[in-house]
Amino acid sequence: MLAPPRKESITAVILAGGRGSRMGGVDKGLQLFHGVPLAQQALLRLLPQVGNVIINANRNIAEYESFGVPVWPDDNALGDFAGPLAGMTAALRHCTTPYLLTVPCDAPLFPLDLAARLANAFASADVDFAVASAPHSGLPGEPCRPQPVFSLMKAAMRESLLAYTQLGGRKVSAWMLQHRVVYVPFDQAGDAANAFFNANTLEELNTAQFLSK
Repeated sequence: MLAPPRKESITAVILAGGRGSRMGGVDKGLQLFHGVPLAQQALLRLLPQVGNVIINANRNIAEYESFGVPVWPDDNALGDFAGPLAGMTAALRHCTTPYLLTVPCDAPLFPLDLAARLANAFASADVDFAVASAPHSGLPGEPCRPQPVFSLMKAAMRESLLAYTQLGGRKVSAWMLQHRVVYVPFDQAGDAANAFFNANTLEELNTAQFLSK
């Protein structure tokens, strides 16, 4: 069995570069969750898990920089607000460690052991990606499904991603399926069913705050 990637070998990126269209065009990563901006909440959860954290954002750069970590916008080659793959492309370009962990800014309850469990999956399988699989909404009995924006990948995937996007690809899961992927279930005893609940609307953000009480 291979040794899992060490914490120090992982850079995490918080994907906060979207338009926030379903929130009325606001900058989603700066919306408050229990008084803390969503992106900063993600940062606080990631800092104990990885060696470095960066933020992908396209607006209000100075506000994101005030959180104390590097901030990088999307790569211009993919166009404005081109989705999570654009953020991943930028993050891989600036990643200085062998592995990159990706998380969206709008899921403030993601597990505190996310990086460790995805890293352990690399030790049990010869893969390029370890992807979380979990109930999406936290409803009782909901089956697991892949959560491709919660993934640990080899930093060497940058060239593959550039090739995929240059051909017009924009779907995260379709790109990953060109490679070796292991799915890591987060529905085990002790796992919170709502850990991967994401807030696409202000109403859903209020729901996330209720779920975390």
